[in-house]
Amino acid sequence: MPVTRVRSARGALGVAAAALVLTAVPALPAAAAAEGESVTVDRTARLAADGTVTLSGTYRCTGATGPVFVSSGISRQGSGVHYGIGGTRAVCDGAEHTWSNTGTPADPFGPGPAHVQAAVMELTSHGLLVLPRFHAVQEQDVTLTGA
Repeated sequence: MPVTRVRSARGALGVAAAALVLTAVPALPAAAAAEGESVTVDRTARLAADGTVTLSGTYRCTGATGPVFVSSGISRQGSGVHYGIGGTRAVCDGAEHTWSNTGTPADPFGPGPAHVQAAVMELTSHGLLVLPRFHAVQEQDVTLTGA
């Protein structure tokens, strides 16, 4: 298999793993961010007419050796059901960067309040296992507004 296909497959696997973590886990673990590492969530999220949600914010991370993603999920306030909203590849160079993830929840949202979780997550290899390492986690109440 050519190297580019392996890298593409690995990237796709990373995004899938990031989305899976956010949809399979009711709440992300509390992550004590290392000095200078953070993730923020904008207080307003976009909601398109077709139900597509766009979440955004900023992140900063350092010291990664594996692929890193900013993953995000959304839930209705108080529901406990989380929907993964994409995963963006992150650069852990210590600088602040913006992130934006887009996805369509299986159960459509309407305009109004929602709850968002965002995480800067590194995929680390442990033998045959690939496990997440959380650099920073943030939960934020947001307002979904029409695009």
